[in-house]
Amino acid sequence: MSNQRRVGTVSRGIRCPIIRQGDDLAAIVADSVLAAAREEGFSLRDRDVISVTESVVARSQGNYASIDAIAKDVRTRLGGGTIGVIFPILSRNRFAICLRGIARGASKVVLMLSYPSDEVGNELVSIDQLDRAGVNPYSDVLSLERYRELFGVNPHPFTGVDYVDYYMSLIRENGAEAQIVFANQPRTILQYTDCVLTCDIHTRARTKRILREAGAKVVCGLDDILSASVDGSGFNEKYGLLGSNKATEDSVKLFPRACQPLVLDIQRRILEATGKHVEVMVYGDGAFKDPQGKIWELADPVVSPAFTDGLIGVPNELKLKYLADNDFKDLSGEALREAISASIRAKQADLKGKMASEGTTPRQLTDLIGSLCDLTSGSGDKGTPVVLIQGYFDNYTHE
Repeated sequence: MSNQRRVGTVSRGIRCPIIRQGDDLAAIVADSVLAAAREEGFSLRDRDVISVTESVVARSQGNYASIDAIAKDVRTRLGGGTIGVIFPILSRNRFAICLRGIARGASKVVLMLSYPSDEVGNELVSIDQLDRAGVNPYSDVLSLERYRELFGVNPHPFTGVDYVDYYMSLIRENGAEAQIVFANQPRTILQYTDCVLTCDIHTRARTKRILREAGAKVVCGLDDILSASVDGSGFNEKYGLLGSNKATEDSVKLFPRACQPLVLDIQRRILEATGKHVEVMVYGDGAFKDPQGKIWELADPVVSPAFTDGLIGVPNELKLKYLADNDFKDLSGEALREAISASIRAKQADLKGKMASEGTTPRQLTDLIGSLCDLTSGSGDKGTPVVLIQGYFDNYTHE
């Protein structure tokens, strides 16, 4: 018992210099982690995880684009006339800046909002309001006038923004005629236009398929806009505008591209400096839901766009309380510890479907670790864009 490790998983935010375009990010990350270890008196171990937030990766890459570049790409792909813009999330940081560029690339925007909430849980109205109004969101299509008649003004509970009015104003301010409808069936937009830009994130493939099968003339997703450079702009060949954030009033920072060389470079630098084989990943939004606001955090297309091979897969864990309450309910003290330790050492390589693993979290390692990193680093002024996680792969038997 004396050799048993007393500490399990530890997550540390690592402070770094402010990252600018062109900086050698791999060197900065490795040096910052090594300096933190020296100053705080801890040592790196094999299978520690170094995580770097996508924001500083994109900044070091200079992966930015103007709203005029967005407008030009939208005009080229969708024709510059009346376009349907459907299922955007309600976000000043994530979508409003994109909408400005989209509106500049069209003569009219028919904005179709999903309701009662957007894809990640931001509510336009509550389910209780729908019930009282007798509205069926699966079938009913509401005009702006009908929406106001039934529900009035519903500012976002966290930001205080009336996104209906805000998005309408943005479209008009950027030179396009604006019309807003509320519906949840993708085909509904084809009553207004056959050129559609679908702005959903995780359901985009299905939405595109439905629209094409229904006869839409042109179908694009946010992942198609700025999937290639426009007049020297930044771009993301895989995700386009998905995962972008407001940088300035006239530009967006895109999701980072080609990150795999970065994570491998950081891994190599740590190995050369310490002899330890760490895992490295780039992370964005965590994959968790706020129980109060009902908002799902994941507005990025993925939690992690790049990671080393040791982070592939899902946890394979036994539930200790199941073993204690069932298999070894008659044991206690050192006998119980030894029995549980023996079970862990002898566990199968794949515990899927086994009762002893029931209640564990069989999500992708990168989604779990990325969520931990997002909560550790926060999105404000902590100044820790790198997170070091130690002991994540340890279990009860490790000493």
